[in-house]
Amino acid sequence: MDQDILYHLALGSGSHDLRRMFGDVKFVCMGGTPKRMEQFAYYIMKEIGHKLPAGTTLLDISQYSYRYSMFKVGPVLSISHGMGIPSVGILLHEVIKLMYHAKVKDPIFFRIGTCGGIGIEGGTVVISEEAVDGMLRPYLELPVLGKLLQRPAKLDRQLARDLKALAHPEDPYDTIIGKTMCTYDFYEGQGRLDGAFCEFTENEKMEYLSKVHKAGVANIEMESLSFAALTHHAGIKSAVVCVTFLDRLKGDQVMAPKEVLDEWQMRPQQLISRYITRYLQRKGRLSVEGHGSMCVKSPRRYKLVQQESENYD
Repeated sequence: MDQDILYHLALGSGSHDLRRMFGDVKFVCMGGTPKRMEQFAYYIMKEIGHKLPAGTTLLDISQYSYRYSMFKVGPVLSISHGMGIPSVGILLHEVIKLMYHAKVKDPIFFRIGTCGGIGIEGGTVVISEEAVDGMLRPYLELPVLGKLLQRPAKLDRQLARDLKALAHPEDPYDTIIGKTMCTYDFYEGQGRLDGAFCEFTENEKMEYLSKVHKAGVANIEMESLSFAALTHHAGIKSAVVCVTFLDRLKGDQVMAPKEVLDEWQMRPQQLISRYITRYLQRKGRLSVEGHGSMCVKSPRRYKLVQQESENYD
């Protein structure tokens, strides 16, 4: 092809110098909302001692896509992936291609998120050892050309252990490793009674949640299956770290105050930050100058990519 247009990132291999923009990336951190990932970008910038040039600010590199937000802080990319398996899958396809075009060597991908716990209190940090679907199957099932494709949803076990080792004894919360169940729906798929439709009883719900709990499932969310399957298929080391907002064995609705939820959301970010900081310290790469700015190879193609991303549905 003449150039590879990454529609949903508003980037292109012919319009942007992707190697110059992203060639130094080591960590790709993904989370649900643009606001959360912008906050993480500023947080990790402070933690690794990254300095922006005077008079500049963080740039949302994918602002013209109107779909995802992407911020670059030295060797760290912070990207919003939206909600659910389709959204994170689309993003991963394009970010994996971005890593290829930028000639990035051995990147590490993290999903930083929120979830519902099963048998554990709100505020607990869960590091996923593997992802399973609502039938407890450890693979992503995807219809491709009329056939069902199955991709194993594997995460890096050593990376999970390394992250667990960074939990501090003085942390006022527990950090655990467990299976993560990934569903295609927030309400019926997760056994909630408070959706627009509910065709099962509370007893049936509790029987199901108890079953998955006994199978080693610690939490439920909606992205890990795709995240694990696609990163494993690409040979990329990856981990999923989420904080629980409630114990689903005790209810369906999140009742904690906003300020409490805001503090809980920082907990996975802190753990990932500890890993990144330790890695960069060992490599002597802290206090990096520069930031994620646009490096345009072809102004004409750059404008075309902008227009394609703005109009693409």
